[in-house]
Order: sequence, then C-alpha cells, then structure tokens
Amino acid sequence: MNEIHIDSLLPAEMAEKAESIGVRKANMQFFTMLMLSILAGAFIAFGSIFATTISAGAISVSGADGALAYSTALPYGVTRLLTGLVFCLGLILVVVGGAELFTGNNLIVMAWASKKVSTSALLRNWVIVYIGNFIGAVGTAVLMLFSKQYTFGADAVGIAALRIAVSKSELDFVQAIALGVLCNVLVCLAVWLTFSARTTLDKIASIIFPITAFVAAGFEHSVANMYFIPYALFVKMFDSEFLSRVGERVANLDSLTWQAFFVNNLIPVTIGNIIGGAVFVAAIYWVVFLRGKKA
Repeated sequence: MNEIHIDSLLPAEMAEKAESIGVRKANMQFFTMLMLSILAGAFIAFGSIFATTISAGAISVSGADGALAYSTALPYGVTRLLTGLVFCLGLILVVVGGAELFTGNNLIVMAWASKKVSTSALLRNWVIVYIGNFIGAVGTAVLMLFSKQYTFGADAVGIAALRIAVSKSELDFVQAIALGVLCNVLVCLAVWLTFSARTTLDKIASIIFPITAFVAAGFEHSVANMYFIPYALFVKMFDSEFLSRVGERVANLDSLTWQAFFVNNLIPVTIGNIIGGAVFVAAIYWVVFLRGKKA
C-alpha cells in the first residue's frame, strides 16, 4: 500500500524537484513557453501597479490658497514594507497561476549542471522567456497609460510612478548589478521554498517574506523594471498636460529616458539577476544536494 506524505518536502527532495521542473521548463514547446512568459510579465506588472499605488504619497490641502501638496503620509520603512507586501501579488500569480518568469527560471541551472538540460536549451528558455516577459510588462504599461490610473489620488499615483522610474534610471552601473544580485537571490529563494510546498497556502506563505524583503530593501528586479520605467516614460511622452501639472514635483525628470532605462538599469540589473539566481542560489544548492549524484 502506498504511503501518503502530507509533510513539506525536505531540502534534498526540493533539489530533486527543482531539477525535474528545470527539465520540463527547458523542453517546453515554443508557443506555450512564449505565452506563459507574456503572462508572467503581465503578472509582475500587476504587482508593480499595486506597489506603485500603495507607495503613492498622500495629497493634502495646504496654504492659504488651498493648493494641493504632495506629502508622505507614513515613515519610509513602513511605506516600503507595505509596498513589498502588495508586490508579492506578482510572484503569487506566477507560481500559483502558472507562468514562466525569467528570474525564477535561473533555477534551471540546477538541471543544466546535472547535464539533464543542454546549454542551448537553457539559453533558449532564458531568451524566449525574457522576450515574453518584456512583451507582457510593456503591454500592460501601454494599457495602464490608456486607463489614466496615474491621475488617481489627485495625481499622487502618477507622481509616485515617475519618481520610482527616475530613481531606477539614475543608478550607477555597478550599483545596479549589485542590487540585481541581491534581488534575485531572494526571488529564487522564494521560488525554491515553494518547491517544499504541499498546498497553495504553503506556496503563498513561502513567497511573502523573501519578496517583501527585496522590495522593501530597494533591490532591482529586471522584469518589474520592464513595467516601472516604460510606464513612466509613456506618461512622460504622451500626457503633456499631466506632466505640466506634476513636473515640478518630480526631481531630475530629464534623466528619465529610454537610453537610461536600458543602459543604467535593464542591462546591469539583468546581469545581476542572473548572477544572483544562477550562481548564488541554483549553483550552490546543486553543489550541496546534487553534485556527484548519479542520474
């Protein structure tokens, strides 16, 4: 009679599960992989939308003329905590809903290191999923532009979106790599922890703390930035009336450009994400649990 296990998987079993999932992901049919990666880009964008809205400062009436002024209603740390908590929506949708996320797929390196996935199959997955994530995130940003949700809260949401994008576009190259490394260590650890889960609630609980931590700490996620920065750029490019109202309340807005998006953020953050996920999580767990194990 087969024994039924309801306990969570132990780390050695999690490593075997990560390996088998990596093989399945690498061998996925092209169209399925692309569609699921587009969904993942949109899912992470949803988390980013939630986070932007929560991080928007309060608008209060001030001055004799009753002019609206932007202010931060909560202490910095509390705002970051709440922002991180709501951003978890993105990875929850990816893991529970089923989608292909570039940063999480860095864990395929475990199957690659065991020679169960070829280098070409690994790179094929990363390239297709990265492109799909970009399409999903930017497509969501376009839809959000038409929604004009950035005008909500007396323009507070739009101000928050612009400020987030400007800060990300002004990163030093090495700094962006380091922030990307730290981010994807936590993202891949969140995905790794879900491999131990037996229920949907287990998966959600595994995701919350690592993801909240990376957002609260200000680390950089390449796929999230595929939404954050293009969204702000679209607002800046296509709503001059809104920009005339809030431009003075967003410092260094001129630094927000497409070149800054790619050169100062997306490229170095992607490099950092790969190092953090593939080396500091996948490779280390492979060495600990799978190295020397017979196929």
